[in-house]
Amino acid sequence: MKGHLINKLKNKVASYFILLLILNSILFISCSSTEKNMKVKSITAEEILNNPEYLAISYGGYRKNTRDIQPTIAELKEDLLILSSIGIKILRTYNLQLNQAPNILKAIKELKSVNSEFEMYVMLGAWIDCENAWTENPNHTKENESANAIEIQKAINLANQYPEIVKIIAVGNEAMVNWARSYYVQPSVILGWVNHLQNIKKQKKLPENLWITSSDNFASWGGGEEFYHTEDLNSLIKAVDFISMHTYAFHDTHYNPSFWNFEKGLNESNSHLETIHKAMNNVHDYAISQYNSVKNYVKKIDPDKQIHIGELGWATKSNGNYGENGSHAADEYKQAVFHDKIRDWSKKEKIACFYFEAFDENWKDFSNVDGSENHFGLFTVDGKAKYSLWKNVDNGDFKNLTRNGNSITKTYNGNSENLLNNILTPPRNN
Repeated sequence: MKGHLINKLKNKVASYFILLLILNSILFISCSSTEKNMKVKSITAEEILNNPEYLAISYGGYRKNTRDIQPTIAELKEDLLILSSIGIKILRTYNLQLNQAPNILKAIKELKSVNSEFEMYVMLGAWIDCENAWTENPNHTKENESANAIEIQKAINLANQYPEIVKIIAVGNEAMVNWARSYYVQPSVILGWVNHLQNIKKQKKLPENLWITSSDNFASWGGGEEFYHTEDLNSLIKAVDFISMHTYAFHDTHYNPSFWNFEKGLNESNSHLETIHKAMNNVHDYAISQYNSVKNYVKKIDPDKQIHIGELGWATKSNGNYGENGSHAADEYKQAVFHDKIRDWSKKEKIACFYFEAFDENWKDFSNVDGSENHFGLFTVDGKAKYSLWKNVDNGDFKNLTRNGNSITKTYNGNSENLLNNILTPPRNN
């Protein structure tokens, strides 16, 4: 009887010991998971922007001919998984009047809750307009203060609601460049809102590592005409956490085509593709020259200020200034060359580049199906991968991923001969 009690006691002790081991294992796994999550949550904008492995892209996600039809959470998740599969880890959004941006944040959070390895961050755009914007009489000396205040407050609320996702707030999109005639404002307006956000951050009412910027054309950041070189701009350069600048060689193949006129050094014996590659080398140098023009100006004001590319891209179709009767710039082959050159350069320089854009969006020029603004995406609306990403299709990166119910396949059915038959050599004389 005594031996039986001893054995029973031994069994009970052994059971407790096993239970203790199990609990310790669960605690260890839980702590490791929490530690991992804390590490992801604590990553800063600076770490993201300066990491060549954290690819950035501009993203809308609209699939219809109007923004009145918002992408659903399920559709946004589809897109986020597609973008994640090619290394995209930070998205840029543009405004907060609609549900698109808040829904992106919700979709990211839901994906992270299912898979703790999923990693995606956001540069949240707050749209800024002048008084009477988008009318026949915009007043560029004043802002639409009530609408702008609502945008900024929404950005503040979302940055506090999703601190592990929202890493940057961008005040305005091309809101200071004078050719944005429908809505541009003076630098003093952007400066006022940037200072407002920086003060709120100092009061600890925003995450301390949240970065504030404005995303604008290279000329607006001092890289262009001298009339942009004002004291308000200089103060803005000091006030932002980094410069987010835009450069569009694509548009300048029409508006400022000196770099596109490559006749010198070429002759009739140059092949079709040799001519195109010479032109695209010029494009690459032109884009970098605009980056350097901003860098040279900013260095005089704030030598340590980081400069990243908030937007640049290349359209693949145009029935206007960039197509058959224009500069011959728009096609998938040239987009691929440009995309790869810029990605290689920005990785080497450790510069973030928010490539424009992820998917084609037909709402931008809904009355003109072949308008270039509809065709800047790396993917078509129905989810086909353009030539820039054919290699990713070959690598199986899009396995089991779909858009609009379609598997991610190549444009032109993957027939490179058909693709090459649809590209145009840049004209020798402009």
